[in-house]
Amino acid sequence: MSKVSSPVLLRRILSLTRSERRALSVGIFFLLLGSGMTLVFPQALRFIIDEALGSRNQALIDRAALGMIAVFALQSSSEALRFYFFVSAGERIVTRLRHDLFSSLVSQEVAFFDEHKTGEITSRLTADTQVLQNAVSGNIATALRSGAQAVGGLALLLYTSPLLTLLMLAIVPPVVVATVLFGRRIRQTSRKVQAALAEANGVADEVFSGIRTVRAFAAERHEVGRYQHSLEHAVELSNERSRLSTAYVASTSFAGLAAASVVLWYGSRLMLRGEFSMGSLTSFLVYSVMVATALSGLTDIWADLMRASGSAERVFEMLDRQPSMPSTGGERIRELRGLVEFQAVRFAYPSRPDVPVLQEIDLVLQPGEVVALVGPSGGGKSTLAALLARMYDPQGGRVLVDGKELRTLDPEWLRQQIGSVAQEPMLFSGPIADNIRYGRADATDSEVEAAARAANAHEFISRFPEGYRTLVGERGVQLSGGQKQRIAIARAVLKNPRLLVLDEATSALDAESEHLVQEALERLMKGRTTLIIAHRLSTVIGADRVLVLEGGKVVQSGDHAALMGQEGLYRRLVERQFVAA
Repeated sequence: MSKVSSPVLLRRILSLTRSERRALSVGIFFLLLGSGMTLVFPQALRFIIDEALGSRNQALIDRAALGMIAVFALQSSSEALRFYFFVSAGERIVTRLRHDLFSSLVSQEVAFFDEHKTGEITSRLTADTQVLQNAVSGNIATALRSGAQAVGGLALLLYTSPLLTLLMLAIVPPVVVATVLFGRRIRQTSRKVQAALAEANGVADEVFSGIRTVRAFAAERHEVGRYQHSLEHAVELSNERSRLSTAYVASTSFAGLAAASVVLWYGSRLMLRGEFSMGSLTSFLVYSVMVATALSGLTDIWADLMRASGSAERVFEMLDRQPSMPSTGGERIRELRGLVEFQAVRFAYPSRPDVPVLQEIDLVLQPGEVVALVGPSGGGKSTLAALLARMYDPQGGRVLVDGKELRTLDPEWLRQQIGSVAQEPMLFSGPIADNIRYGRADATDSEVEAAARAANAHEFISRFPEGYRTLVGERGVQLSGGQKQRIAIARAVLKNPRLLVLDEATSALDAESEHLVQEALERLMKGRTTLIIAHRLSTVIGADRVLVLEGGKVVQSGDHAALMGQEGLYRRLVERQFVAA
């Protein structure tokens, strides 16, 4: 993303508030009312000193005190209501922002997630949006209040003494220059801080996701050290930002206090000459403090907004990013037969464009045919399945379904026609029923149970005290491998796809679990065009055709018996499996 100027970013941040115009308008009304009441106080002070005390009128003093209490009550109530409307609006704004950002992220192509760590993405969704919430609710409200007090205070200062006001305003040019110079550097450093924190979040996400591997290798100390290293880098950048902010605040604060000192000095001289009353000087000094405080607050807010702009750049970058592959839109085939063709397909993963994975692959799967892919790891077997689901587009050649190139079909519809069962199926942390219903969201309980029975899963599910309401834990961690596989099969059964992909679906199971899973898979494959990716002979031997892939090319093709009768890679793989057994 190219660098965006601060004014453009600020306009973009302010544009987030459009959806809450009504609530924010009410909040602004109370903000102005509260600021107005604050500006009344110095005038009341001047009246007490010059009029009430000068005339020694007790009743006048009492009325002035009661009036000040009324002003403070109105001011406090207005501030409370201003706070409520701005904060509640900010919560709604950030909720919509997170929704829009999540929607944008989910619609990105798979290659985007290959290139970005999960922790980095979730950091954008949580930490960065929280920074923006503070900007649009707290900082904008404070800026408006400080601005109103600064403008109102300056108007009253000019009314009280134009000469003293000009003396005080002599600090404005250097403060503006400091704001521009420091603000630019603070923004640049803030962007680096957010990137460093996202990197640390990425480390934490990897560790928590793979905690069993970390524990198995006793690598806790190593991972803590890795996380600490990431944090230390973020802290170094944060300290740099703090030094810049400190220097900025110190310089502007000194300028404000110096101006107040000059005003006090010259105002005292005017008072001694009889050109200024004690009440007028006191109220002028109070207004000066108010204006200086307001201007100081505005400079602090500017620094905060510069820090927020680092987060804003990254959030807006992901909000505006257009996926290279659409998730919806295109043609839908009315009655899918299940003919699949790979024509001279060449492919390399976008994250490794110089490493070819598939080279001139030609393959046809007839409707209802079961084709098994075997070969060494890295040969391109799983990549073919990913291309069929259009997780990626090939760099050369075409993939067709029923004679239609995948690029012309609606990706959402296409994926609804494909069922998949992976070696390590992804289950969500909710109930078993919800995981099965992921195959079809509108399925009834009886349909979910029927799918589970077809997948040989109903028996073990029924043994759980909560039955189908049993929580499976994150990624299905509370279930065995065979149980997870059968739930994944039930999900595919419920989906009722025309095309089926089985990616190493039984390779990690014991003999009993494999038998149950294999039985369920055979039911699922009936009448469906099926692509099997496997190493085990038991999952290949019944296939209509076996393709042997090596180095991204098809080196052998035929059924099991025919390939066993040939000297070649397939027979060597089978023989090694028997020797290993």
